[in-house]
Formats: sequence, structure tokens, C-alpha cells
Amino acid sequence: MRSLSRFVRLGLLTRLTLVAGSCAPHASPAGVAAVSRTRFAEEPAPVTDASSKAGDRMPVYPFSRRTDDVDVVHGVSVADPYRWLEDGSSPEVRAWADAQDALARRFLAGLEGRAAIEARVRELFYVESAGTPRRAGSRWFFPRRDAGKEKFKIYWREGRSGEDQVLLDPSQWAADGSKSLGVWNVSHDGTKVAYTIKSNNSDEATLHVMDVATGAVSAIDVIEGAKYAWPSWTPSGSGFYYTWVPVPVADGIDPADRPGYAEVRFHELGKDPRTDRVVHEKTGNPKSFLGAAIDRTGRWLVATIEHGWSRTDVFFQDLHAAKPVWRPLAVGQDARYDVSVDRDRFFVLTNEGAPRSRVFRVDPAQPERDRWSEIIAERPDATLEGVSIVGHHLSLAYLKDVASQLELRSEDGALVRNIELPGLGSASSLSGEVDDDVAYYSFQSFTYPTEIFETSVGTGNTSTWYRVHVPADPSKYDTEQLFATSRDGTRVPFFVVRARDFQKNGSAPAMLYGYGGFQAAQTPYFASSIFPWLERGGIWVIANLRGGSEYGEAWHRGGMGHAKQNVFDDYFAVAQELIARGYTTADHLAALGGSNGGLLVGAAVAQRPDLFRVALCAVPLLDMVRYQRFGSGKTWSEEYGSVDDPDDFAALYAYSPYHHIDKGKKYPSILLLSADSDDRVDPMHARKFAAELQWASSGGPVLLRIEKHAGHGGADLVRAAVERVADEYAFALAFLMAPPVP
Repeated sequence: MRSLSRFVRLGLLTRLTLVAGSCAPHASPAGVAAVSRTRFAEEPAPVTDASSKAGDRMPVYPFSRRTDDVDVVHGVSVADPYRWLEDGSSPEVRAWADAQDALARRFLAGLEGRAAIEARVRELFYVESAGTPRRAGSRWFFPRRDAGKEKFKIYWREGRSGEDQVLLDPSQWAADGSKSLGVWNVSHDGTKVAYTIKSNNSDEATLHVMDVATGAVSAIDVIEGAKYAWPSWTPSGSGFYYTWVPVPVADGIDPADRPGYAEVRFHELGKDPRTDRVVHEKTGNPKSFLGAAIDRTGRWLVATIEHGWSRTDVFFQDLHAAKPVWRPLAVGQDARYDVSVDRDRFFVLTNEGAPRSRVFRVDPAQPERDRWSEIIAERPDATLEGVSIVGHHLSLAYLKDVASQLELRSEDGALVRNIELPGLGSASSLSGEVDDDVAYYSFQSFTYPTEIFETSVGTGNTSTWYRVHVPADPSKYDTEQLFATSRDGTRVPFFVVRARDFQKNGSAPAMLYGYGGFQAAQTPYFASSIFPWLERGGIWVIANLRGGSEYGEAWHRGGMGHAKQNVFDDYFAVAQELIARGYTTADHLAALGGSNGGLLVGAAVAQRPDLFRVALCAVPLLDMVRYQRFGSGKTWSEEYGSVDDPDDFAALYAYSPYHHIDKGKKYPSILLLSADSDDRVDPMHARKFAAELQWASSGGPVLLRIEKHAGHGGADLVRAAVERVADEYAFALAFLMAPPVP
């Protein structure tokens, strides 16, 4: 059984893919009193084209009416002058957003050098790429995007060396490419696949079932409300367990509350999904994720309730019992638990009493905590990121100073071998079947294209199964790992990717990427998209901020909740270290981040506008006073804190970027990148921040670019990713290479 929490926790984007009338006010949340709704009278300004030279002329922005909306939250008056921009269904807001996007695209299209950048990005992006394979029965399944194509397809082979056959082809689902593949899981015998389809690449999904041999899609086995559904097949392939959530609108439930209504259900193939048996009732807690998975033998069903990214409750059922009942395994503890199952034994990865994590073996017949047996102790020098079971062995993935290490151990915890990696970079845990000798893992770094290896659990014999090839020469570039000192004295690592002959003269355009949250470690990864930046003399920098898992749970908690300001301080420290070492200057430095990383960039704009010349802020959170009311916001309150709590509100309001923009201050040139169908982080954040900055800033332009038919992760089309990256680089270089604005 695979690690359950990897499938039921749907978080924020952790790495950028380098791919009219007044609205009705929302009801006030607890502790909030609406004060006024009076409108200021302003005349709309015309929209004009930007000149081709950045800085020659500022764009004239679409009219954004400003109001005197104020809420009193726990006794504090909180201004919200663009509350009306929250209603994305309003004709007025739609017209405003279309005008903003049109202006942004005209401005970006006219930037000098953009066409050449786009041509180079296109060359790098339209290459063949494949993912890790898996065996089911006598068949092998794997994703691959063929050279020149827009989307990945899922292929299958009869036998390891059989002919490749297309199983799922998302490019055929909609003429405009607006439908994409979500999760997919093949039955253990390889005869059926359960998969989800997403419109506009949003999180909302519908689950379908296909016969592998014939390609026939069942007209009966169609399940709505599959946003969080990871289908977990029974051994016989007669059905699967999955997580169901109410369908938006149809069930009349506020979207922000839907996770609390999630249920674990069992679907028997050929039966009406509306009659599916409820296996685990809803939790009633909209801050949690509920999921379940069954082990390979079909005996053990494990349910997990994730409370944010720091606490887990685990229950299990013995399906061989006369009357299966839920029994607690780990409940009510301030720790995370991740359970894998093999041959009537549970293997529990946990940070309980061990911030860098350890592993216990548990007999489900005696699941009491004092009966657990520790088989892998916490390492003082590395963080245990993941455990998987292949060939009745444990595969362990560690991080040591943000570089991967892999170990293979027996199920008693004894070391079998260290798995040799090509260098310092990122490696996945071994993937494969619990009882299969063949396993796969991948490795990549900033200058090492992704390579997938096939290995024998028994012998250790290893060969390359696939390697990405790109039209670039990574050997021209080096990676350095450096450290900065944050405001409170914490040592913060970061990577600098640069040309081998790089000269430190302070003139290099520098792109500083950060995330800092949700236990997401920013490890060395290969992205062909960084090469157009490097080829233009730039440096690429990745900051390993608190909030991630680079150094275990203590590192995570050092950047969450009331400690969130540490993340921003870490980021500023890295920027200052780059400048102090002569890599760049503030006039040549760009801030880059998306989602939770977009919050980071927004905080950088608001708090340290002097430190960055350019900001690229994608699908961001920016209004931290009202974030819980939109998209998946309530599920993040364990990470950020809740506005309903006075102390949490004080911390959130203190750094909320939207609420800390000052009229007349010179802010960086900023490109906000949003998506029209983002149902995870509501686009209202980007809209409100754009309007506020356009009104307030005396610095560079503020543009709002909106991707059409796109969700939180983009549009799932290579051409869209090409255009987005070209726009980002052209915008950044236009201002980083230009003389400073007086």
C-alpha cells in the first residue's frame, strides 16, 4: 500500500512550472463587523498600449473604483477598498479582469527581446519527457509527452518490452485543450484504470473507469465530486475506495466548507455511484483532509485525517473480521503519521518525538502505542522524507543539507545497501509493488536532466530506464550551495546556479525563487526553463526557507503560524547575502514565487521594496484577513492560523501584503500571474493586490496577466507554459537591465 497522505493532502503549488454592477458583500466571519459600503466617485481612465521600451511610458491602467469598505476584526479597523473585486462572477469584475489581461499582454508582447526568448523556450519545452513506470499484472504503464505535443499521455505495454499503446490521451478530450488528466491508478491485474478528468485544469474532477485492453469507458462508473479522490483498488479489481466531496452548487454547500463533508466511499464496478457505501463518515471539520487506502492483500483499510501539514489521525479496519470496525492507531497527537502495510505489519513513518522522523513497525493485532517497535531511529544529520515498500523491503529517502540520500533496508530495519546516486541532487523513493523485485527511482539536479533508473531489490543491479534530453549544455553551468544568516541568527541555505566563468561584478540579473511552507522542501531539480535565463548572463537562486521540511518538523514550524515572518526574513537574508557576495545588486534582483510562494513575493514587495527591482508573483495568496473564505482556504488555517482567533488574526494582519501598501511609495515592477479557473487559491487575491498597487505605487508598472482555461497549476498545455515563461523573462529582463528609476 502506498503512502496514504501523499494522495489525500492537496496543497499549494510548491514549484513554478517553467509552464458590471456592485457585488453583494460576503457575510462577515466571526469577530468581524462590517462598517461601511460607501463608494468613492472616480472617472475611468483609458487603456493605452505600452511602448516597446520598458520605462519609456507607464501603462494607463483600467479604471478600478476604490471604496471605503472597512471591517472591524477583533477591535481592529481593516480597510478593504477593493472588496468588490472578490466576486469573479460579476460582469463588472469580468470586464475589469479582461481589460487588465489585455493591457498586460499588449505591454508584454511589445517588450524588446521577447520574441527571441519565446523561440528559445519553445525549443526547450517541446521535447520528449516521460515519468516513472509501474507494473500491474503483466503490463507496464507510464506517462510520456512526445516531442512537439502539448500534453502527456498514459501508455501501456504488454510485458516489459511490448509495443507502446495509448491508454489515456487528454489531448482528445477537448478541442481547445481545456480538459486535463488528474489522478490515475491501474487495478492490480492491469485490466482497468480509474482516472479523473479536470476542466480548465482546476482541482474539481470527475472520475471514470476504462478497460485497458479495449479502451472502452464505462458509462455507469462515473463519479462526480472526485476532487480529492485517490482510487484504491481491491485485489480482485472489482471496486475501489475513494474520497468523495459534495459537488459545488448542486449540493448547496459553501465551497470553503466542502472538505468537512468529505466521505470515504466504496464503489463496486457496474453499480450506480449514487448507491456507493459510505465507509467513513464526514469529519465535519473543513480544515481537514480525509482519505483511505486498502493494502495489497485486501485485508487492511487505513483511513487518515490530515489536520493541515503538521498533525495526523490514523484509523484502520480489519476487513477480514466478521464486522469490521474502525480502530485508532494514532489519534490526537501533535505529530504526523504515514502508514504503509505489508503482510499484516504496519510501518509507520512519524515525527512524533523525532523532528527529523523515524520508523516504527506495528502489529495491527496489538496497535497500542506502547507496543510499537522502533526499527529505524531518527538521524541527527538528515531528515527522513519518505518511506515506501518494494519487494518486501523498505526504501528510505533522506535529505541531508537539501541533497537526497537513498537507503534500502529490510523490514526489520537492517541496512541492505545505500543506493548510489549520480551526485548531489533530488531522488525519489523507490516505487514498485510490495511483492515485486523490480523497482524504479529518479534523480535530477539543476544541471543533471531527470533520469529514471530501474533496479533489482534483490541484487541491486541498476540500469537507466529513461533520461530526458534537452537542447542545452548543462556542463556550462555550476551550482553552489551557500548560507545566509537570517534576522534571528538562523543559518539559511540557498543554491546559486551560474555560468562556470561567472564574474562577480554585481551586474548579473538574478532570479530569487522561494516558497517556505507546507513542509515542501525546495530540493535541486532540473528545469529546462532556467537555461534561457542563464544564457542571458543571469543567475538562478533557490532559497531553502523555514516552513519547508529541509531540516525536519522544527524547520517547518519555524515558518508557520505566528512564526511566518521568519520565512520572509530568511528570504530577505538570502537576497542581502547575494548582494554582499557581489553576485548582484538590488537593481538587478527579481523575486519569484507562486501560490504560498506568491504570498512570499507579495510580502517582499510590501516589506522590502528597496531590495527588489522586479517581482513575479503567480497564483498568490495576498489578502490574509479573508483567505479562509475562498477556494481551499480553510484547509490552510492549520498552517497560517485562523482569522477567527484574535492572536492568529494579529499575526496574519501584521504581514498581509494587501493591507500594507502605502500610497506614493516606490514599489518594484510587478507582474501578477493569475488563472481564470483557479479553485484552490482564488484569483481575487491577485485582482485586489493589482488594483491596490496600481493606485498606490510610484515605481514600475503593475500588470495582471490572467491565463485562460487554467487552474492553479496552469493550463496543462506546453504552448501556454512557453508564453508564460517568455512573458516572465521578458518583463524581468526589461527592468533588471534598464537604468534605475530616479
